[in-house]
Amino acid sequence: MTSRRILETKYRISETAMALFLDEGYANVTVEAVAEASSVSRRTVFRHFESKDELAFPDHTERLGLVERCLVDATPETDPVEAVIAATEESLRDFLSRPELVLRRYKLTRVVPELRKREVIEHERYVVLTRSFLRDHLPADAPPFQATALAALIDAIHRSALGNWVRSGGATDAIAEVKAGMEWVRRLMAHQSTYSTSPLLLASLPDTPHNRRVLTSLRDAAEEVL
Repeated sequence: MTSRRILETKYRISETAMALFLDEGYANVTVEAVAEASSVSRRTVFRHFESKDELAFPDHTERLGLVERCLVDATPETDPVEAVIAATEESLRDFLSRPELVLRRYKLTRVVPELRKREVIEHERYVVLTRSFLRDHLPADAPPFQATALAALIDAIHRSALGNWVRSGGATDAIAEVKAGMEWVRRLMAHQSTYSTSPLLLASLPDTPHNRRVLTSLRDAAEEVL
């Protein structure tokens, strides 16, 4: 069998399993029942999935590989944050390439606590991967918390956009939401860079109405930049 056919078999088993879980209840469906409904052997099911709770997640291992390839293929000149952003956007596009699977899994994870816990674990694998990349590629003088914070922030933006998409039944523009979120990350990074390299100016001014108006204007301008 070709790699493509193997992957399609894996997805077919998963889609069959999720349909059974929704119709009959997760606790009532056995691996044997999934195998029979998928027209494969029990051994074939376990060749693709290590356990019953993995049946709803046929895509994460391949998608993690996709994210890792995006990061590995980033050139040395590429800003590491931009590399993570690009990999995250590619991950979202891959999620959305199988909308029915994602929507069905969302329904399942709302009613099956075991699968909800598994989903959290699967998402954490992405954070671990991007956090490790940032730790290895951010400048040596970057704050020690920055890799962890950026990996969590970028993942949160991705999950928020995907969550809004599934809750709307696929009606929102998840790609646009992620791009808007990533622009916000870029502004934060630009602000930090400007702040860290600019000298700090301190001034003592008389407490007059005019000076208060000037300081208020400066404060408002700073908030717009943020």
